[in-house]
Amino acid sequence: MSSFLYYSIFILYSTFLYSIDGVLIRQFVSSGGKTEILSHLHFFFHDILGGKNPTSVRIIGPPNGTAAGFGSTMMIDNALTEEQDRASTLIGRAQGFYSVASQQADEFAFLMVMNFVFVEGKYKGSSISILGRNPVMNDVREMPVVGGTGQFRFARGYALAHTVWFDANTGDAIVEYNVYVSES
Repeated sequence: MSSFLYYSIFILYSTFLYSIDGVLIRQFVSSGGKTEILSHLHFFFHDILGGKNPTSVRIIGPPNGTAAGFGSTMMIDNALTEEQDRASTLIGRAQGFYSVASQQADEFAFLMVMNFVFVEGKYKGSSISILGRNPVMNDVREMPVVGGTGQFRFARGYALAHTVWFDANTGDAIVEYNVYVSES
């Protein structure tokens, strides 16, 4: 009897993945027949701290500390582009802030609070909200998608960040993002 119940539950809540025009579709088969669209977005985040037009500026810092010290907070309005090259097509902006959130000497982690605001393409006028821990020394970091607007209203999902370029002199960085998010 218990194996029958197990297989019945498995059949009722099976997940099917397929793709239509590059958008992943995940269908949950249940008594309600709910269908959920899961989109994969790929872009590059340009964090520019130096030069004439920085897109990240320090707004809070620890007393007698460095820009990388615990509590240091950067306000951002960073470009999101299709390709790693800064001159490639601008698809949106990352707006919000990040703070150094770890006091541990053996780790360096940010608290990321930001919106990915899309200005071009299919998602123009929509945004995705990210709120989570970013252990920047890890090769790939996962942060939660906690909401959104427009096509991403009630969104949930996750973002994978991977630093592809970093300038230790200026603090400038280019971060590749792969975001998996449900659409309303």
